[in-house]
Order: sequence, then structure tokens, then C-alpha cells
Amino acid sequence: MTTYSSYRYPIIARRGMVATSQPLAAQAGVFVLREGGNAVDAAIATAAALTVLEPTSNGIGGDLFALVWADGELHGLNASGRSPALLGRDALVDGALPAFGWKPVTVPGAPRGWADLHERFGRLPFGQVLAPAIHYARHGYPLSPVLAANWQRGITAHRSRQGPEYAAWLDTFAPAGFGAQIGELWASEGHARTLEHIADSHAADFYDGGLARQIDTFARETGGLLRLDDLAEHRSEWVTPISAGYQDHRLWEIPPNGQGIAALIALGIVDGLSLPDHRDDVQGLHLQIEAMKLGFVDAHRYVADPQHSEVPVSALLSESYFTARRGLIGERALDPQAGDPNGHGTVYLAAADADGQMVSLIQSNYMGFGSGVVVPGTGIALQNRGHNFNLEEGHPNAIAPRKRPYHTIIPGFLTRADGTPVGPFGVMGGFMQPQGHLQVVLNTVRYGMNPQQALDAPRWQWTGGKVIEVEHELGGPLARALQDLGHDVRVNLNHNAFGRGQAIWRDERGVLTGGSESRTDGQVAAY
Repeated sequence: MTTYSSYRYPIIARRGMVATSQPLAAQAGVFVLREGGNAVDAAIATAAALTVLEPTSNGIGGDLFALVWADGELHGLNASGRSPALLGRDALVDGALPAFGWKPVTVPGAPRGWADLHERFGRLPFGQVLAPAIHYARHGYPLSPVLAANWQRGITAHRSRQGPEYAAWLDTFAPAGFGAQIGELWASEGHARTLEHIADSHAADFYDGGLARQIDTFARETGGLLRLDDLAEHRSEWVTPISAGYQDHRLWEIPPNGQGIAALIALGIVDGLSLPDHRDDVQGLHLQIEAMKLGFVDAHRYVADPQHSEVPVSALLSESYFTARRGLIGERALDPQAGDPNGHGTVYLAAADADGQMVSLIQSNYMGFGSGVVVPGTGIALQNRGHNFNLEEGHPNAIAPRKRPYHTIIPGFLTRADGTPVGPFGVMGGFMQPQGHLQVVLNTVRYGMNPQQALDAPRWQWTGGKVIEVEHELGGPLARALQDLGHDVRVNLNHNAFGRGQAIWRDERGVLTGGSESRTDGQVAAY
């Protein structure tokens, strides 16, 4: 087995654990555990805190997906929002869907997602769970290093955007005298008040109360399409998780409209291949990359809102389809095409408690701060998930009113083949996410790494065609060997491009082992 040498050891505890990309948010989750909350309470507390503590990647105006291990089974929550009723092709200028502004804004699902998770599984009062987030929003906190760097990039990008819909972004995230330096303090009273309204109403105020009316009014005044009816009609959806096996384990994902099925297809293909004993073997990397390509092109072809288009999930995850796709992999890099199965800014967190409840949760605004649209005085930065709609007529993911787009954010969960839980994990970063899931699972199951090693190990990612980006730490000899097999290999020195993940594994004794990778400011907090 490969024993990758990580610079950090995993964290080991038993009473409770939270792993996420911002240390103060992880501490917020553990604080709630110590107050008597369970893993779901801790996850909600961490998620709400992250909208304050890492607004460069998520916000109150974003979406959420979660996998919850409770009462001996895995539960899935799709809390992603739909497009406004007014969004159709006729609403686009020159047939283009911009990345920023009002056009790509979809209904935020995160607040209702928190409420739905709490209603079904929570233990503490909702207001107590959101209290740490409210505290940090009102009283402020100092910026950590990676957060500060991402914030500075956001400020540079948003200063160039003109229009009344963007004005409140600068007021909120780049007020006079604020330069987003390491250790600089940031607070948002509007954000704190909004979280209080959400806490007091169990999120109802956001969808059919005063906050909803503020969103509607601002949209009407500045050219937005989002309306009170869009917010009022939003519902989360409890879904049945989908899975694929590898050796004596299974990887679980949320079904479409999420892209987790891409990781499952790739893993199912790899399960029938013979990987070398050493992780850093060019043949093994080649096989993983080729399988991932095939999983991705299928996801891009078929993943859509299942309430609008039939998504052939069972066929895509069938052994016969895995076999057919596996047969396309040869000794040279291929330029993949979608098969016929019938004939990108994000935060992730993992939480676990002493009773065995575990949560894998991911939420995002997309592209860093999202659309650039912030509702004045509220701290609500709206997501731009609609940018992932396809503009091709007849495509399953084609743009349409009241429709959920192809979604990049995916929480993962690992079990043994007999259904025994191993634990929650995830890797942030747009289309890197399924690729990160595949690599973390293989690092864990095939190569025997602990969570910290599995997360810190050098990564690759497919970006299209035959182009593969690799981290510098993968090493020149391996990169050149991949090039010799036909891959167009490019070294990317930006570690953020390869995701930022966390994982918590639980053994049969109830001992928790957690990792939070070195690519971010993250922390595993435990007791």
C-alpha cells in the first residue's frame, strides 16, 4: 500500500467532531455539540456560521445539499432552488446567459434547508443553533489567510461591475477602509438581523415574510426576475441517495440535479479495472483519469432537474453500462463522448456526534461571492446557479422557468458494502468535486490512507478534451509519463483549483478520525 506522507496527522476523538474550511466555523459546530446538540444541530450551526465566516464561497442566498446518517440509514436532502418563473429564453439578451447580475439568480435554498434538517433531526432550539453565526456577524472576526486572499480577488472583480444591483455588494463586503487583509476585522449587522429573522421564523420569513418582500422589491427596482411567488413556492426535497461500489465499500451521493453521479460512474468503471499497488503509478492514474472523463461527459449529457426531464440514473449506474464504458479505456488518452445508457465557490462540512449520527453538508453561492447581487441592508448575497443551465434547445438541462439547474455541489458519504457507515466527506471546487470524491475514495479504500493523507495527497483534474491539470507535488516524472500516454498535462500552481476537502471516519468502537486538508484555512474541531 502507498503511505503518502502528509505534513499533518489526523485528529482523533470520540465525543464529537466537526471538520470544515474555516476554523471558527468548526468551533461553532463543536460549541453546539457541547451544549447538548447532535450532529445535525452542529452541521446547521457550522453552515450558518460559514455564511458569515467564509462569504467568499457561500451565503444566505445560496443552496445546500446534505446526507445524514441517522437511525441506521442514510437520508438525502436536496435544498437547491429553482429558476424564477420569469426566466426563459425570451428573458435573455442576445440569447446569452451571463455569469453575474440578476439573470443567473435562482431561489436560495439554504435557509429552508437548515430549517428542514432541524425539523426532522435537530435537538436544540433553532435559535440556539444559529446563535454562533449571529454573534460573528454582529461582533465581527479577523480574516484568516486563504479567506483574505479569496476576498481580495472578489473585491477586484466586483469593482468593475456597474449597475444598481451591484451597489450593495461593495457596501457589504468592501466598505470604506476595508482591504480584506489577514487579521482585518469584518462584521455585518444586516447579516446578523437576517439570521435573527430566519432563526425566529424557522426560515419562513425568508420565503413568505418580510425578507421575501425585501428581495422582491429590490429585484423589481433593479431589473431582477425573482419574485415573491418564486420564494413562497420553494420547497426542499428529501431524496433517496444513490451509490456505486468499489471493492468492499460503497460511495453515496445525492441524485440529480446534482453531479454526484459523475463520481459514481467513474468509480463503477474503476471497480472493474486492476489498479497498481502503488498510488503514484502512471498506469493507475491513467485509468482513473479516463474513467473520470467518461463519468463527466455522461453527467453533462444527462443530469438535469428530474421533475422536468427523465434522468436515466439506474441505467447509468448499471453493471452493464459500467462494462460498456470500461471497454472504451485503452492505453492512450481518449477524447470522451457521452454514451447511451439505454441502448464550480463552495463550502463543505462534516459533523459527527457520540451517538453515531453523522452529516455530510455542502452549500454554495457559486463562483466565489455568487451573482454580485446583494439585497441592501440584509447581507443576502444571491447565488448565480442559473449559469449552469444549458442553452441548447431540447437538452435535458435546458433553461426554463421554475427549474433546478445542473448543480456542482455534492456531499459524499462512504459505507462498507454491508451498509455499515464509514463517514461523511466532501471536496469543494465546482467541477473538481466528483474528481475529488473519486480520488479520496481510492486513496482511502485502495491505498489505505487515513483521512488527512487521503485529502492532502497530490491531485489531478480533467478540464476537457485531453487536458489534465496536476498539482506541482505530483512530480515531474509522473507528469511526463502521463504526457507520453497522450494526455495534455499542465501544472497548475493554484492549490485552490484542486478543491478543499474534509472527512470524518467512524470505526466500530465509535472512535472518530478527521482530516481537513492543507489547501485551505480549515480545521477539525473535536472533543
